[in-house]
Amino acid sequence: MLRSAIKTITTAAAFSVISLVGCSTAPPTQEGAKAPASFAAVPGEKGGQDVSGPYDVVADWPKPLTSLPGHEKWTWGAVEGIFAESPDRVYILQRGELPALKRPPNTPVPQFGPSLSFPVNEVPFRNASQGPVAALPGEGGPGAAGTGLENGLWKGKIGVDGRWEHVLVVVNSNGDIVENWSQWDKMLKRPHAIYVNPYDAEKNVWVVDDAGHSVYKFTHDGKKLLLTLGTPGKEGADATHFNRPTFIAWAPDSTMWVADGYNGTRVAKFDKDGKFLLDWGKPGIRVNMSIPEVETRPGYFNAVHGIAYDPDTHKVFVNDRSNRRIQVFDENGKFLDMWSTGTQSTVYCLLITADHHIWAPDSRTWKLLEYDEDGHFLYSWGSQGDWPGAMWGAHQISVDQEGNLYMAEVSNGRAQKFRPRQGARPELLVGQPFRSAAWK
Repeated sequence: MLRSAIKTITTAAAFSVISLVGCSTAPPTQEGAKAPASFAAVPGEKGGQDVSGPYDVVADWPKPLTSLPGHEKWTWGAVEGIFAESPDRVYILQRGELPALKRPPNTPVPQFGPSLSFPVNEVPFRNASQGPVAALPGEGGPGAAGTGLENGLWKGKIGVDGRWEHVLVVVNSNGDIVENWSQWDKMLKRPHAIYVNPYDAEKNVWVVDDAGHSVYKFTHDGKKLLLTLGTPGKEGADATHFNRPTFIAWAPDSTMWVADGYNGTRVAKFDKDGKFLLDWGKPGIRVNMSIPEVETRPGYFNAVHGIAYDPDTHKVFVNDRSNRRIQVFDENGKFLDMWSTGTQSTVYCLLITADHHIWAPDSRTWKLLEYDEDGHFLYSWGSQGDWPGAMWGAHQISVDQEGNLYMAEVSNGRAQKFRPRQGARPELLVGQPFRSAAWK
């Protein structure tokens, strides 16, 4: 915590100096003179703007699905999950494939209203995660029977509007698909997040399937299913049932907390063997999802969608998404603190780093947010778009041992890899996550 405090104080002091320099009336620096301080991610950078913050986007990573034989007309669907085990082994989880489309010409749509046209210039023209023919199973559809989503509303045709393929793949540092875990495609209903337990020497892989109401543990090579938490296809809120779970966090002894979830309003705690220990959380008042801070009482949730654990402070951070806040608890659910993520925010996940900072992608403002553990806002970057480096619907993020940042985007329907920019301020980079020494 001392290191984090020093870092925060140092950053604040630096920004104070930057502010003074920025207000200076001194003449421009001469050629060869020392570059002035600035707010830029790369100090003294001339021109440009921080479109992708302290990172450069890595081109053609991963390789397009259209480059695969038989997939020339298909592309990534709603990419829900991403996890970097190493720079050369990155897991990508998506809700099937969508047709590869070119941006259509701007066309008037007077049936909707005067002066309207589609697509709107300079914004993405397709949301891979929404609509009656979004990526399978979308909000229901084939394979989702018995999940509570069978009345949702995928109206497409298999092979025309979507394909349930390449649901879970492993990609190398060049962006090539080196493994396709197609043997589990039929089992997964709406895969939501993917991890390797960072304290597990065997590096087993975990998949959260929200529509299947289950959490699955696989061997590192994906050949064997080792454990199932929850009862597949059956919703509930007890030791053996979830109600659309979303994310996971681990302690160094492999105790785990599951955010449960979209329909559930609790956090469930399990031991290293998957034995249920306890849960906490109550359903909050829901009036209108568009109204911020509908529920303000501690321990009440609306959409438990993101969770993180700090093994040094023993705090559990829970993203209460619909209430636009982060709540903080001890390991057994005792409320400690909370803070707002902004009145117009829709934060999807939480990543805590070893410098005790919390990073949260916001799909409403299209920014990656940085907080300290006390909830102080430190930094953000990002802009909406479908060009490389922009973001839309960033759903899960991960960092590898080289500091590369990975992002899964449900709305843009893609994964992205960001490499730290040369000379970037280290305090603006997403730090290393907590992980076993054997991983470093």
